[in-house]
Amino acid sequence: MLRRPRRKLLALLGSLVFALALGVGISASAANAQTACAAAWNASSVYTQGNVVSHGGQNWTAQWWTQGETPGTTGQWGVWRNPVACGGGTGPGPGTPSGLDVTEAQFNQMFPHRNPFYTYQGFVNATASYPAFGNTGSATVQKQEVAAFLANVAHETGGLVHIVEQNTANYPHYCDWGQSYGCPAGQAAYYGRGPIQLSWNFNYNAAGSALGLPLLANPWLVEQNATVAWQTALWYWNTQSGPGTMSGHTAMTTGAGFGESIRSINGSIECNGGNPAQVQSRVNNYQSFTSILGVAPGANLYC
Repeated sequence: MLRRPRRKLLALLGSLVFALALGVGISASAANAQTACAAAWNASSVYTQGNVVSHGGQNWTAQWWTQGETPGTTGQWGVWRNPVACGGGTGPGPGTPSGLDVTEAQFNQMFPHRNPFYTYQGFVNATASYPAFGNTGSATVQKQEVAAFLANVAHETGGLVHIVEQNTANYPHYCDWGQSYGCPAGQAAYYGRGPIQLSWNFNYNAAGSALGLPLLANPWLVEQNATVAWQTALWYWNTQSGPGTMSGHTAMTTGAGFGESIRSINGSIECNGGNPAQVQSRVNNYQSFTSILGVAPGANLYC
């Protein structure tokens, strides 16, 4: 009477162990399948620390700025590290935050006449440098922030048409020789470039330091590479308060509102009645873009 229950118990335990082992195997396979490949490495693209690309069936993470070095080779700098096998789909772009709520079709709808230089993929690649952008707060707040950033960008560049500042008479005035590093690229080299028209040597120096890019020595990178251009705009948006009291990112994620993002970009000239037509242009862009993204614009639209 004792042997049969013991045999049954052993058989039951054996089946349980086999099932558990099988379950572990399935879980491991599922975990591997979930490691989707990032966007494919491109020899002509610029990557900075933290960017992730796929190459040769693996995801690779950049340790610092690089352009043209193939993942998986020692190269000159050995910049690509931490390879992870990937598969099961193309996945998002390098380091793309899951909360970046704007598709390429919506992007094209917002900028129907944009200069081909300003690519959607360059924008997506650049968000890897600031993963909190478009990925902070509720789904509504995330969409509002993306709309606010792109609305200000649209105003600064005439709808993503202008890559560089159009008033060339301003060019020599953007060099502050009072800075210890001076203007190594030349007195007239630090004019406005990119989606937020980055200007002044001290801004190029600060943005370059933050992004790991040689922008003080080579400010032309901003007008030559779409990812770099978007990175400088996101640097300003996420970290700089300008003439305001907070960054555009802070304004849109704390409830301060779109008006405060205007103040952080050009508030000393436009806000407090300085140039209401310019403010209205930004607000019109914002309302249009929030409509495209299917979200209400919220309060505090003016500065």
